[in-house]
Amino acid sequence: MALCSEIARYLDEALGVSQFKDYGPNGLQVQGKPEIRRLLAGVTASRALIEAAVEWQADALLVHHGLFWRGQDGRLTGWLKDRIKPLMVHDINLLAYHLPLDAHPAWGNNAALGARLGWQADQRFGEQQLGFAALLPQPCSAEALQMQLQQTLGRSVSLFSGDGRPLRRVAWCTGGAQGYFEAAIAAGADAFVTGEMSEPQFHLARETGVAFLACGHHATERYGVQALGAHLAERFELEFQFLDLDNPA
Repeated sequence: MALCSEIARYLDEALGVSQFKDYGPNGLQVQGKPEIRRLLAGVTASRALIEAAVEWQADALLVHHGLFWRGQDGRLTGWLKDRIKPLMVHDINLLAYHLPLDAHPAWGNNAALGARLGWQADQRFGEQQLGFAALLPQPCSAEALQMQLQQTLGRSVSLFSGDGRPLRRVAWCTGGAQGYFEAAIAAGADAFVTGEMSEPQFHLARETGVAFLACGHHATERYGVQALGAHLAERFELEFQFLDLDNPA
């Protein structure tokens, strides 16, 4: 058992929250009971995840995608009121870390995804240095990389195959980082792996020859919050559980 305030201070410092310009607040988003014994983690603070936290009698919920975002209305009405109400009624803390969790070299989404794929990052790139890049353990085709990603993530992966060159260097950035494709190309990547795709990436892949692989926003961002939650459980002697509520996006 540990104080929520102690855990929040530790996370803010360990993740370097103050260094990031983000789309919403990082840290304690909803204040609950002072002491934490049970910690539940998930990717997004959806109503289903919050209800699971209530059922498990969690004292705190740790997520990557929190409740509040830049440009949001902010009034506690409708769906937002319905999400927040169970947290307030059951006195559950909500801790959310977005870009700081993407970027962390040990517990971050990019680091954790790379570790599962056997990629050892030797370069950072892109806005706020969120993108990672590495030499592949051995050269492969874009189709072989697509297959490895599908086997690791357990879902289909969309591929824009580029010019068919052997892939030697891969760049990646989880979630909605399709806009990092140009920075990955400039960093010398033969392939770029991310969560989402938009219309321009098809043309960039065809015109530059660099392969682009979209693996799903949720699917690529399941591992950082697991790693961080497990670390907190060990450091603060907490009961910990990660719940993966599948999302096809």
